[in-house]
Amino acid sequence: MMRSRTTNNKTILCVEDDAVILKNNRVTLAASGYKVLTAERLADARAILAERNPDGIVLDIILPDGTGIDLLTELRGGGSKIPVLLLTAWGKPSDVARGLKAGANDYLSKPFEYEVLLARVEAMFRNAELMPERISHGPVSIDILSRQAFLNGENMYLTQKEVSLLQLFVQNPGRIIDVEYLYERVWGQPMLNSENAIKVMMSKLRAKLVGTGYTITASRGEGYCYEME
Repeated sequence: MMRSRTTNNKTILCVEDDAVILKNNRVTLAASGYKVLTAERLADARAILAERNPDGIVLDIILPDGTGIDLLTELRGGGSKIPVLLLTAWGKPSDVARGLKAGANDYLSKPFEYEVLLARVEAMFRNAELMPERISHGPVSIDILSRQAFLNGENMYLTQKEVSLLQLFVQNPGRIIDVEYLYERVWGQPMLNSENAIKVMMSKLRAKLVGTGYTITASRGEGYCYEME
């Protein structure tokens, strides 16, 4: 069921080459009060961005003249912090991972319900407004733009997946986070039978937190928690 129109001042650029999906995205977002710009190709999106400064972008990965990740890389390389929601398919988890590493704020898998699209867009804006350039808790701090983690001011030299995982914990101290959610957010695909990958990474992060007074604990059947020892 479509939500009734609300009033806001945000403009969203939807980049999608499927005419039906593009129309439905536009109708869904416009019905909730967003101003919507549309583009079916990267060239069209670049032309719009040269003239306009939307508040957010809903960006398909596969486009006729390149990929949404190409555009995302250009934006982040130029210092743009505009929130970007990637549209993708579970069949391309590597594209999701590349997109998150390139600076996407979130992603949504096709096919999707349009109410879910709207909820993800709203969450994307909320998170972007709340997200500082650096977040910290206890001895750990993470530079959001450079994607680097620091322990007592010293670079931890973590991989991008390790940084993403640690960021989820630093943003949610003392909260148990579901294992499948962690895997989906960091690896960009369903966990299926890959829980061992999470266990290996947790072991590495715990080792790097030894002596700081903080650790990552496991709750059987529930998930993991970043908390004081």
